[in-house]
Order: sequence, then C-alpha cells, then structure tokens
Amino acid sequence: MKVEIWSDVTCPWCGLGNHRVARAIERFEHADEVDLVHHSFPLGGSFPEGRTFSVREALLRQHGIGGDRAEASTRRIEKLAESEGLTPYRVLDNEVGNTDLAHEFLAHASAQGCNREAWDLIFGTYFGRAEPVFSLEDLLGLSDELGLDREQTRQALTDRRYRRQVRDDAARAQRLGATGAPFIVVDGRYGVPGAQDSDSLLELLRTAWDDSHPLTLATAGGDAPVCGPDGCAVPERA
Repeated sequence: MKVEIWSDVTCPWCGLGNHRVARAIERFEHADEVDLVHHSFPLGGSFPEGRTFSVREALLRQHGIGGDRAEASTRRIEKLAESEGLTPYRVLDNEVGNTDLAHEFLAHASAQGCNREAWDLIFGTYFGRAEPVFSLEDLLGLSDELGLDREQTRQALTDRRYRRQVRDDAARAQRLGATGAPFIVVDGRYGVPGAQDSDSLLELLRTAWDDSHPLTLATAGGDAPVCGPDGCAVPERA
C-alpha cells in the first residue's frame, strides 16, 4: 500500500505531519507492506534567493502576525511536537528563506534512492537543529550526511536539473485537491489535508487496507453451528 505526503521544507505543520505519518505506519499491522513516498509542495518561493529572514519577521511580513500572536501560534506547535516525542522542535526561533533549491535537492536525493532518508534529514536539520537548508553549501552538507556524491549533487543543483520535476510534483497535488501542505494520499484513493493526528491516520490506513483486501467467506463443508443474537443453535439429535 502506498502512502504519499506532500510537504514544504520550512512548514512546521509539515514536519509534525511527517512525524505523525511515520508513527501511524509504525503502529499499523501491515507496516512492512507500506511504501511511504514524500513529494514537494513548495511554499517558500516568494522569498528572494540568497537571503533568509527570521520566522518572526516572515510572519509579520506575510501574514501580519506579530508579538504575542506569533509567540502563541508557534509555541503551540512546538508544545504539540514535544508532547508527541518530537523534540527539540524549533519553530519561532528559526529562519526562513526560499526553499526551491532545497526541494530540488530532495528530488535529486530521491532519484538516488534516498527519498525518505532525505526528507527525515532535512526536517531534522531545520526543525531539530535550527540549521539553514537554503544555500548550495547547506545542501551539499546534507548530501555528505546521506552519503551522496558531492560533485554530482553540486552539478544537479547548479544545473537546476530538478526544477521542472518539483513544479510538476506540486501541480499533481493541486490536481488531487491540495490547497496547502501537508497533504496526504493513501492508496491513491483517500486524500487527507493537514497534519492529522496519528490515531486518525492509523484508522485511515486500516480502512484503506480493508477496502483493498476484502474478506471472502468460504465454507468448508456446508453450514456449521454458530451462536447468534438470539442464542446458540443446538444441533438436533440424529
């Protein structure tokens, strides 16, 4: 069964959503038969390349949210993450920037067979260590951590080889009904917007599994005695 999740790199709900999906799959009875695939849904393309901004400044510029409101909204996400074992998880005291190159790096890493590992690493680097993931040098450092060829990665990012693929990835999510990130699709049939809790995701996994693996009742030699709502049938004596 395939589970797909579209995310942005610096979206705090995406990092939390990734964690929740992973936990739901771990608890799923058929976890070894689930293929989790990450896709790009860039949200940071409006930021100029080569510059970063504090989260506080970005919230004020983009959404008019500042002061106590910014503190409350971001600290809430941090506390939710902590309560679910995702710690440290730094949101407010972080920086944001243009994420286009980061998504192209993720596409390159995925092409090298490191889809899930690359996404886990970039979320852990950004939210766990509060380290930047925007510049070529930032991403080459992640390439080293994944064991990818550094010069091949540099060439792919310099050539912007995966730019079109990233755009197509986001366009596919929008065709499926996504208006933001995270966006999850289970078994190609169930679309789930937002960072749903792991219990709800687990139930969805079970529903999708049951739908695609219907039970067929078989009789091994005619009817056999059963108990029902009105009691148990007593076989008549021969």
